[in-house]
Amino acid sequence: MQHQCWGVLWRSKSKKSGVCQCLMFNSSGVATLFRKKRLAVEWIKKEYGFIRTRADLRAEPHGWRMPVPVKVTLTADGVLER
Repeated sequence: MQHQCWGVLWRSKSKKSGVCQCLMFNSSGVATLFRKKRLAVEWIKKEYGFIRTRADLRAEPHGWRMPVPVKVTLTADGVLER
């Protein structure tokens, strides 16, 4: 069984660390997922919109970039029984 949704991809690029791209998770270890791309975009703007105005975070050594929504496919290989 497969289900498609939208995740949030964290991005940074610096000389020291190179290119980093990873799916974002919340503090409980659960992936940040949304049913609609629009909801992911709104969440990114609300939580990480400050990166646009912070040249110090976009510059070295951090190299942060705005997170972007990405399509995610969830696949269930088995069924858990209760």
